[in-house]
Amino acid sequence: MISNNPLLQISDLPNHAPAFDKIKTEHYLPAIEKGIEQARKNIDAIKKNPNKPDFKNTIVALESASEDLEQATSIFYNQLSVIGGDDLHELATKIGPINANFSNDVMLDAKLFSRVKSVYDNRNSLNLNAEEYTLLDDTYRGFVRAGALLDDKKKERLREISQELSTLNPAFMQNTIKSAEAFEMIIENESDLAGLPDSAQESAAHAANEKGYYGKWLFTLDYPSFSPFLQYADNRELREKIWRAFSSRAWNDEYDNSNNIKRIITLRKERANLLGFATHADYVLEERMAKSPKTVMEFLEKLKSAYKPAAENDLKQLTEFAKNEHGIDDLKPWDIGYYSEKLKQKLFNFTSEDFRPYYQLDRVLDGCFNHFSKLFGLKFVQSDKYPTWHKDVKTFEVFNEDDNRFIGTLYGDFHPRSGKNQGAWKTSYRDQGLFHGKIERPVISIVCNFTKPTADKPSLITHGEVTTLFHEMGHAVHALLSDVTYRSHAGTSVLWDFVELPSQLQENWCYEKEMLDSFAKHYKTGEKIPADLIEKLRSSMHFMVGWAGLRQVGLATLDMAWHTCDPDSIDDIAEFEDEATKDTSLFPRLAGPTSTSFGHIFAGGYSAGYYSYKWAEVLDADTFELFLEKGLYDKKTANSYKYNILSRGGSEKPDILYKRFRGRDADPDALLRREGLLKDKKAA
Repeated sequence: MISNNPLLQISDLPNHAPAFDKIKTEHYLPAIEKGIEQARKNIDAIKKNPNKPDFKNTIVALESASEDLEQATSIFYNQLSVIGGDDLHELATKIGPINANFSNDVMLDAKLFSRVKSVYDNRNSLNLNAEEYTLLDDTYRGFVRAGALLDDKKKERLREISQELSTLNPAFMQNTIKSAEAFEMIIENESDLAGLPDSAQESAAHAANEKGYYGKWLFTLDYPSFSPFLQYADNRELREKIWRAFSSRAWNDEYDNSNNIKRIITLRKERANLLGFATHADYVLEERMAKSPKTVMEFLEKLKSAYKPAAENDLKQLTEFAKNEHGIDDLKPWDIGYYSEKLKQKLFNFTSEDFRPYYQLDRVLDGCFNHFSKLFGLKFVQSDKYPTWHKDVKTFEVFNEDDNRFIGTLYGDFHPRSGKNQGAWKTSYRDQGLFHGKIERPVISIVCNFTKPTADKPSLITHGEVTTLFHEMGHAVHALLSDVTYRSHAGTSVLWDFVELPSQLQENWCYEKEMLDSFAKHYKTGEKIPADLIEKLRSSMHFMVGWAGLRQVGLATLDMAWHTCDPDSIDDIAEFEDEATKDTSLFPRLAGPTSTSFGHIFAGGYSAGYYSYKWAEVLDADTFELFLEKGLYDKKTANSYKYNILSRGGSEKPDILYKRFRGRDADPDALLRREGLLKDKKAA
């Protein structure tokens, strides 16, 4: 198994991309075990080196010690998210503890740490450049934050915590997926489809046929199915049914995540205490731009003071509209999407569906690539040289237009399927930087869950899905344009409250006529998207902005509540959530708690970090103001952003990079100004 294991070989594919056609489930565990064995040999060599510890023989050597292991684990966890299935999830319960144990062996090794500390203590005499200094600082702080300064008893407990968390996080994710997949709403009477656009009906019929429910319509909790139903279906009872199912994922069923949550927060709190921090939030935020829970809560409070009154006005307007138009006296959460769509249509004379015929996914993707070509001089060429993990996946080679220099490999996995995680994300199979002694270009993927094509229509997506594509491509381009030496600094390897700047920035262009005109054409006639439709979209940009903003503040507040609480005081997950969000919720909770499916903070990397989305929105609003001032595709501005932000990754602190690009710190009022909530420098 070892000799012909594709995970342990450098593939002969372009850019040494993974040989997905050769990788099988049984390859992962042997590859990871072999990777750990090789990494241990490399680390032993560092410890036994008779020469005085220096930057190259200790810090750089440690950076490259686990390359084969990192390659195998990155492929495994990426496939766990896009393929899933019981076999891979069962394997995750084995691989998680093995990896955690190895990581602890490294980070808690006193002899290895003494070499790192020796180099760190002499850092000011080493004549390091900025990236080298950052690598040294990150390495030393990483050891300390992993427990290198603790006594043996505390180190052992930290090891136990790490191993247990390594299984709890994937278990949370798996429960959420399985709970969602257990729900099916099969509609037999066509009258129950009233209000739904043809696209939603056709997708539901197609989904039903795939499951053998011929002549019926199937709606699931996948976003392209669930969201249009809440937005358009006239049948209020069915809207309530699917809303309650979505809002109760992994709650009070066989996949209930309540105990997982309690255990996760208990272990995170104990780990923070062992390391000298009051809470998990204090521990996390030490390595963020925000620095402390106090700063985060002050930031959220400022946003809430602007969003809450705006959201209350949004709800009041919606309530009056529903009563006057439909006689609804008791507006409920499952009515919000439906009546906001109706009200938007009345106020701005268009519906979200008006855009769908102009947003054929293939053309949108071409337009997105053209956008990045104009902005950063990139060329995307579809390639059939790369095997993929599913027939829906497309592969592109990325080049620099000026000199045809190879930039990297990009995969696009765009549609939902059984086993695949919900949502959208960018990930990496190999980051740019040193790999086996050579600077390699990155292998990147974006994963989405867009409306699937049917027998009669190509994939036609919503404007929201267009912004999602541009968002994830913002992350991807951040990774592709990376130009650093060490992979741990590459692309999106930045402080967590900075990582969303490059992605959220790209969403701004999705409202600009110049960009939309470049690709938005009717999928049948080829007719260009009408200028007045774009203008209507732009005029509606502030519609329900208070409602959306308050929701994000509520989620960030809930995240902070979980990670600053005393876990021993929590008996009931739902009651805790109700108390934590009482000041950001305009409805009582009418289904399960959000927490049991809040994968960002319990299965992803956003614990004590969900505020990052709004934090980065301040940065992106401030950045886009410069593009609006200088020109949407102004070369000088784009090149400065490309060089000072995107190419530098995490090689320097983000506040330094941002100031170098903008010439100053970000204007904290830029976000509320963009959202129309700021007048005369004061929140309205």
